[in-house]
Amino acid sequence: MLHPKKVKFRKWQKNRQNPKFITPETRGTDLSFGSFGLKSTTYSQLTSNQIESARKVISRTIGKTGRIWIRVFPDRPYTQKAAEVPMGKGKGEPQGFCVDVLPGRLVFEVDGVAEEVAREALRKGGAKLPVKSKIIARTH
Repeated sequence: MLHPKKVKFRKWQKNRQNPKFITPETRGTDLSFGSFGLKSTTYSQLTSNQIESARKVISRTIGKTGRIWIRVFPDRPYTQKAAEVPMGKGKGEPQGFCVDVLPGRLVFEVDGVAEEVAREALRKGGAKLPVKSKIIARTH
């Protein structure tokens, strides 16, 4: 799974953003590498496990001829307290890494396959993610 080689801090503070006021993404909103892409339409945090799960199903669907680009990288550590532990006594231990995905961000791009295969692969991959998403195509 994806994770950074090293991080400056083991535990980060939570974002205090109100989901009502989440502004659309300004970076990574256009297709740069592939012909088809999976674009998020809502805000969520994607964990490295979720990204890997979607990548596996996309690569299995497009086969050997297709190419995949992952346009997000989980570099933010998240923590969780153990089960049935009382409140207090500090923050939980780091569990893994995640990335904040804002509306409009491209998560995956694919190329090298027919349109119907690419759309089916991205649809299956989008079902593995906690964001609502849409499939976009390059306009020539």
